[in-house]
Amino acid sequence: MVRIGIIGGSGVYGVFEPVEKKGVKTPFGKPSGDVEIGTINGVEVAFIPRHGKGHFIPPHMVNYRANIYALHMLGVERVIGVSAVGSLQEDYKPGDIVIADQYIDFTKKREYTFYDGPKVVHVSMADPFCPELRRIFIDSGRFLGYRTHERGTYVCIEGPRFSTRAESRMFRQYADIIGMTLVPEVQLARELEMCYVNVSTITDYDVWADEPVTTEEVMRVMKENEEKIKNLLQEALPKIPTERKCPCKNALKGAEI
Repeated sequence: MVRIGIIGGSGVYGVFEPVEKKGVKTPFGKPSGDVEIGTINGVEVAFIPRHGKGHFIPPHMVNYRANIYALHMLGVERVIGVSAVGSLQEDYKPGDIVIADQYIDFTKKREYTFYDGPKVVHVSMADPFCPELRRIFIDSGRFLGYRTHERGTYVCIEGPRFSTRAESRMFRQYADIIGMTLVPEVQLARELEMCYVNVSTITDYDVWADEPVTTEEVMRVMKENEEKIKNLLQEALPKIPTERKCPCKNALKGAEI
């Protein structure tokens, strides 16, 4: 059983060499790709490429339920979600790392829960991220000398298009970073009582700024962030304790109707 899972986009490819690949079938369909199992700095991890190997699944078409459930079937208790995001604030700069502490959901048509009935569950998302994992990644980022924000509200939009300027100006009144993949990934992990931490790397300023976002610019800065993510995972993973002392493992207590 693998205890730590990583779900990532293009910026995580090549972080480790898998020694095993598992084609996992779930009650919710196929995940984005085979689950790759290997080690990072001596720590065994299971990795799922969120957008498929080669980035062919757009954010609104990712089978988030299958991805999370596949990791759950392998025994994963802690999930590290790596995301590339845009910045909504001047002091959240391209190249910075954000360990999000809150999110706002502006997605529209995704599968948000494992509990579609007859069992009904209202899981609390007041504090959506694992405090234990957040502390480890904040400290590790700062130890490595990276500009690491220990707080940040992530607004998740449907995609695959980028925001209009009016939307971006609205979002920046409430959030710090913007992306397309956090929801419902984080919610689904909570429903299975899995720990979840979001590690976001900023690729650009969103279109509230003067220059419009282009895919080419996003990919260029994302490439520069790959080494940071690799080093951050190598530093943080050995610090994750085997025993969980966070509240995540009891997320369903009192949530069932």
